[in-house]
Amino acid sequence: MAREMIDAKNVLHPGKTYRMEADKFRKACAGLLSVLPRTAPGMTQSEMLAGLRTAVSDADFPGSTHGWWGKAAQLHLEAEGQIMRETGKPVRWRLAE
Repeated sequence: MAREMIDAKNVLHPGKTYRMEADKFRKACAGLLSVLPRTAPGMTQSEMLAGLRTAVSDADFPGSTHGWWGKAAQLHLEAEGQIMRETGKPVRWRLAE
């Protein structure tokens, strides 16, 4: 049985899309949106991925696979304008206004 695929965007490569397994990708996006704060300073990448680890199922994302899916979700959600990158160092993300 063929898996449903989705085209994911990447804020670093405007206009280019990447084929992803839709179910896992949607779960990673939903998990990321559930852990990111609305206000500054936001979360660093390590904080964001640690939060995602608690928000997603180990069965869906065994081992460290949540990190790869989380990064893909972050790049897509940022390209969609649902999350935003804060200026400064370290780089942080939060939900868009």
